[in-house]
Amino acid sequence: MGTVEDYLSGLPPEQAQALRRVVELSHALAPDAEEGTSYGMPALLVGGRPLVGITAAVRHLSLFPFSSAVVAAVAPDLEGYSLSKGTIRFTVEQPLPDAVVEQVVRLRRAELGV
Repeated sequence: MGTVEDYLSGLPPEQAQALRRVVELSHALAPDAEEGTSYGMPALLVGGRPLVGITAAVRHLSLFPFSSAVVAAVAPDLEGYSLSKGTIRFTVEQPLPDAVVEQVVRLRRAELGV
């Protein structure tokens, strides 16, 4: 198991399932991504640089694209979600749309030049 999978295995099943979906979609678009950490959180890395990170809190789950430009680019598709400069928050009851996760990964890969 890698860092991301270790993290997911310690979460309640419903949170793990919602975050695992984000990780699976990310891996599908970035098969070269490796599990690791970035800024102290579980992350997928490409060439040693952070692609996306994930965390779970009591009331929400988070996707970190490590880019305010990526968050701003997908913001119009996330009405009703909580966003900040570098974070997209969602819940088990309101998961991220697959298309948004895919767009985040594509945009972030482009930023990384991979």
